[in-house]
Amino acid sequence: MQTFSCTVVTHAPGETAALAERLGAAAETGTVLCLVGDLGAGKTLFTQGFARGLGVTEEVTSPTFALMNQYCGRLPVTHFDLYRLEREEELDEIGFYEFAEPSGGVVLIEWADKFPDALPKPHIRLEIERGDTEDERRLMFFTTEEDSALWRALMEK
Repeated sequence: MQTFSCTVVTHAPGETAALAERLGAAAETGTVLCLVGDLGAGKTLFTQGFARGLGVTEEVTSPTFALMNQYCGRLPVTHFDLYRLEREEELDEIGFYEFAEPSGGVVLIEWADKFPDALPKPHIRLEIERGDTEDERRLMFFTTEEDSALWRALMEK
């Protein structure tokens, strides 16, 4: 199976958020975005911008302790944070499989690398790494499905 990739380098948090907002505006029903990166890399910042692009007006926070938040925008948004989970069996306990299927909206999953076999298919994987300066970020996108509105928006740079 072929994997498509794209890397974008941003130089400030505002630039990262603006990219995320543009991609959120292009997202369509069924979009699953799996975010990976160290603590403080910018996963939640990206998610906040993405949600703004979807028309979410309420404050978007990391669901580190709640494990899942839901928001209303142009499309419903389900936002998971898997950081505190230790075992894949815990995904059942929090209703992950029920809510992670993007039947009518968009799903964003932070710390998606903890349980890669449990992730919905298809999805776009976003790996965020710190760059050479404090504010620089390298955003690496991967998918096996290049025919999505979000992927096309990403390619328009």
